[in-house]
Amino acid sequence: MDHITFLVAVVIVTALAFDFTNGFHDTANAMATSIATGALTPRTAVLVSGILNIVGAFLSTEVAKTISGGIVDDTLVTPGMIFAGLVGAILWNLLTWLVGLPSSSSHALFGGLIGAVWVGAGSHGVHFDKVVEKVLIPAVASPIVAGVAALLATYLAYRLTDRARKKSVTKGFRVGQIASASLVSLAHGTNDAQKTMGVITLALISTGALGHDAGPPLWVIASAGLAIGLGTYLGGWRIIRT
Repeated sequence: MDHITFLVAVVIVTALAFDFTNGFHDTANAMATSIATGALTPRTAVLVSGILNIVGAFLSTEVAKTISGGIVDDTLVTPGMIFAGLVGAILWNLLTWLVGLPSSSSHALFGGLIGAVWVGAGSHGVHFDKVVEKVLIPAVASPIVAGVAALLATYLAYRLTDRARKKSVTKGFRVGQIASASLVSLAHGTNDAQKTMGVITLALISTGALGHDAGPPLWVIASAGLAIGLGTYLGGWRIIRT
């Protein structure tokens, strides 16, 4: 029992470390353009992004529930499998961070967890229908949807500002950039902090500390939010420069 308790503690610390790397890895997704155009200073941008990541972590737990019981069978998962998946995701995050390569921390975590459970429990431990529904389809659809939305938004922006004064347009776009970047940071906290919540919750379920299909406790939500917020504030500079 002491061995299991220690392993769960290691998993929790490792999950929060992943959350921290997720924060500094994905800061650029929200704030790089605002910094590049001068809408926000770098320090202000990462501070705002960090705070909104923390706030976002408290807004929902639906993604966490998908991680803890949606894509894998929580009755077959062990803390060792979760730890292995986290290590793989962290190594990928660190490698891409060191070379300044933007990449998806979420899909690194999904891949690590799915691979570890597949090896440790067999293919029946992975809910492949949920993987397709919750991971693969959104991965393909999201850049397409975002691209179309950006195309329409850019077209409308040009049409609406075609005859406006340049000074007014510049000021308006700066305000818009700050607002949109802030919303991206809020959404990042809502979405990505929950990945860590789900992993920790899954570890607790695997040892019987939480019941089957349980949601993340408040301390899990708070710690995940703080970890991703701190990582956002402290480590995003390298990828922002890219």
